[in-house]
Amino acid sequence: MSASEIQKTRVINELRGFIRKLLQDPEILRQSLSIAREELAGGSGPAVMARIANEISDTTSVHIPEDPAEHSEADKLFLELLKEVVQEEQALY
Repeated sequence: MSASEIQKTRVINELRGFIRKLLQDPEILRQSLSIAREELAGGSGPAVMARIANEISDTTSVHIPEDPAEHSEADKLFLELLKEVVQEEQALY
């Protein structure tokens, strides 16, 4: 197995575990979107994304490291998707 395949497998496994958490506790999505909406109202820079990650970690069973340099691919993808959803919602209004 090549390094690229190992990396893909690791990312897929992280995402599977994360999706499992979301299915077990759908409240995580509601809380995460609420946090993202509130924080993204003031911009979407790295500091804002770090605050979103920290607040999600503090208020849900999802743990995202405090330091953005330690975010896994799954962490980054989740935060980016939250940002996209909120921006799409705002574009509708």
